[in-house]
Amino acid sequence: MKYVRYITDGQESYGVLEGEIVCRIEGDIFGDWNVTEDRVRLEDVRLLAPCKPSKIVAVGINYRDHASEMNHDLPVDPILFLKPSTAVIGPEDTVIRPEMSAQVDFEAEMGLVIGKLTRNVEPENAFDHVLGATCFNDVTARDLQKKDGQWTRAKSFDTFAPMGPYIVTGLDYNNLDIELVLNEETKQKSNTAYLINRADQLISYISKVMTLYPGDVIATGTPSGVGPMEKGDVVEVRIGGIGVLRNKVD
Repeated sequence: MKYVRYITDGQESYGVLEGEIVCRIEGDIFGDWNVTEDRVRLEDVRLLAPCKPSKIVAVGINYRDHASEMNHDLPVDPILFLKPSTAVIGPEDTVIRPEMSAQVDFEAEMGLVIGKLTRNVEPENAFDHVLGATCFNDVTARDLQKKDGQWTRAKSFDTFAPMGPYIVTGLDYNNLDIELVLNEETKQKSNTAYLINRADQLISYISKVMTLYPGDVIATGTPSGVGPMEKGDVVEVRIGGIGVLRNKVD
């Protein structure tokens, strides 16, 4: 199933995508809901970020090849950091490079959307707490990350958390092709099978650190090939089974 969040005729709604038709949902996608008779073509709606997380829990250095390109030792435990909800934008929205940064990088990632209250779960039960997955771009002010020695400022600017276009259920989260395309040129290409800490392990580990709420997002890490985005660029995160998250850069 593909969930969408969208605007049509000035009204914000959730829906399910059936082919190229959006069917409006009545109720809560994280609880009880039903599909209404309201139908609209996908091309006639504006897609929003597919959920509104209270927080984004991101994982650093979670592909071996990315650890190597960043000259970073392989982590013993997952490296966690937070991105604020104010950084979230949706498909076709614009990533704004802040004036205080000279290098803003793309990082293609799979985002896991939490489906219900999650606390102290074990890996074997972790996916019971996931609604689905989405495409995520962990935009990073690389020069500020190096300057600060910690990651909060570099990861937290407004527009630095593009996500979408859909939340897709029923996937094998530990075996999805992931690709970053910048101006029609592939820059990153891998598979979530190469995660150092697998998706179920991450959910369990994070849930033993902090409570996760429905709609929260876990950004699972990026493969090698990260690089800068310039004004006028078009960046796409492509994940097999999910779709394409496309954003412009200013």
